[in-house]
Amino acid sequence: MIQHFYKFHGTGNDFIVIDNRPANGFSAFGERQNVIASLCDRHFGIGADGLILVGSDRDLDFRMDYFNADGKEGSLCGNGSRCAVAFACMAGMVDKRSAVWFRAVDGEHAARIVSVSDNEYMINVAINDVQPPKRLSASEYFVDTGSPHFIAFADDIDSIDVVREGSKIRHAQQWAPYGVNVNFVKMLDAAHLAARTFERGVERETLSCGTGVTAAAVAAYTHCPPEQALHKYHIQTSGGGLNVSFTPPKDPGSPFTNMHLEGPAVFVFRGEIKL
Repeated sequence: MIQHFYKFHGTGNDFIVIDNRPANGFSAFGERQNVIASLCDRHFGIGADGLILVGSDRDLDFRMDYFNADGKEGSLCGNGSRCAVAFACMAGMVDKRSAVWFRAVDGEHAARIVSVSDNEYMINVAINDVQPPKRLSASEYFVDTGSPHFIAFADDIDSIDVVREGSKIRHAQQWAPYGVNVNFVKMLDAAHLAARTFERGVERETLSCGTGVTAAAVAAYTHCPPEQALHKYHIQTSGGGLNVSFTPPKDPGSPFTNMHLEGPAVFVFRGEIKL
């Protein structure tokens, strides 16, 4: 069978996107995990950090199903969400002038198409409320932004062996059986961060992680002295810059609300492959 696909990336975090509406559906459900893993393989397949199925939803504009590069269904993917919205716009499923609503593994999400220029879509996606970070040490936090994230603040993240150190933490017994994404974060100044991420399911460093930078921003708010804590951050990843904004908790124990992740989603090419 010939499978049509589209390739997108969000600040270097790249995805295979497949139109999964009834007339175009992804048919490899019998051996889905193996097929998806083979498609994401960078040597023998198309190559990607993950695969996204964009399908119909009874109540919303579309449904997004996300799978990691290992073929297993993943938790929320922030960069992937923006790419799914961009594809839905390109495919005529949503109007770029209207609010967008889609369903992901963790529920409903709103999105807004800020601008479109050639093959680049600037997308703002709402993230569900985030509970206050759990402090693990003086410089380490756990934050769940729809995906679980370990955040470690460091003065020099460029010299860190992200694959080796990230893998150790990701597979630590503390996070068994599902593991955790690992982010090494540097405070550049009060409003700017830099982040490098080891992603579970991809099992390597990715150029960017949307839920990871969201977690980094929430952790930075908690990590800073109260007089320096902000509610909007620009985070530089290896693949580009992303913006995160939120409304801080009203009182201790309350969640971060009005969470938003904004950044580009770029259409790279379309193709077909024999399954």
